[in-house]
Amino acid sequence: MKKISVLVVDDSAFMRRVITDIIESEPQLKVVDTAKNGKEAIEKIRTIGPDVVTMDVEMPVMDGITALKEIMKEKPVPVLMLSSLTQEGADATVKALELGAVDFITKPTSIFKMNTEDMKTHLVDKIRIAAKAKLQSPAISASVRQKSTLVQTMSQGGFGLKKIVAIGTSTGGPRALQEVLPYLPQNLPASILVVQHMPPGFTKSLADRLNNISQIHVKEAEEDDVLLPGHAYIAPGDYHLKVVKIGSNYRIRLTKEDPVSGHRPSVDMMMDSLAQLQVSNVMGVIMTGMGSDGARGMKNLKNQNAYNIAQNEETCVVYGMPKSAVNLGCIDEIIPLQEIADKITKVVGV
Repeated sequence: MKKISVLVVDDSAFMRRVITDIIESEPQLKVVDTAKNGKEAIEKIRTIGPDVVTMDVEMPVMDGITALKEIMKEKPVPVLMLSSLTQEGADATVKALELGAVDFITKPTSIFKMNTEDMKTHLVDKIRIAAKAKLQSPAISASVRQKSTLVQTMSQGGFGLKKIVAIGTSTGGPRALQEVLPYLPQNLPASILVVQHMPPGFTKSLADRLNNISQIHVKEAEEDDVLLPGHAYIAPGDYHLKVVKIGSNYRIRLTKEDPVSGHRPSVDMMMDSLAQLQVSNVMGVIMTGMGSDGARGMKNLKNQNAYNIAQNEETCVVYGMPKSAVNLGCIDEIIPLQEIADKITKVVGV
């Protein structure tokens, strides 16, 4: 079997060594070269043509974001970003995913924690996934859509909550969400709940970015939020998102229960909580992502007469989660990413 070739890009010689050692410890992977900045990386991609690139965000001469733009324009290759656990790092990572990076991995706060078994497994798994990922053109830069100053008033009384739309996604999700949420009308009589597998801090950056380019309001979910029409709520990293009904309102509950399907937040956990409410005004959407989180939840929603759609294989970066749901026989329609926003609008009935 051909080994997956990796180019390691980092301005720190120590980090290049540590990352190389981790990758080389896996028989199916090999580091073909290293680069200390984005400019070097671009030159080496031209000559070597690696299967995957690991790219640091902050580097002298040319940073990771600038390099990524050039790579995606000139010679697209799967790029895995290495990000710091800072707000600046989270913002830069969301930008990188928007520009075409397949996924990211967070650097531990101490460089000496890079050698932990968890970190090794995480990095190796993500490189394997990246090597098989389907590259797509960068998200069409959605123009900032004007939000009416009346939205808040309208959402509290002008139009009612007719439906709850539950969206689950993982690898490739941040960019896929940019092809969905910005294209929903501001008078959408539904609340959108989103579980995107991401660490704490990164979900806030994602929510803020989506809010800036959408007509509906997008926010990171908070404990006890009341579900309002024309609003989207993104589960915060490391918290499960559940929905409860109190009186006539649906409210958000955030919990630290054990990971479900290997994740917290978990798509299954969110969808199961909606299924337990036994209401028929729910729509399930499962999008690009590795693994099977959400398949069981979609099936439970279907048992409560929800209308379920899945993103098709051709437009997924990784066709894992949608495939698992399709295999369970709980999907009403399989459609391309570009049609999901219109389908939600039609099913909800604006």
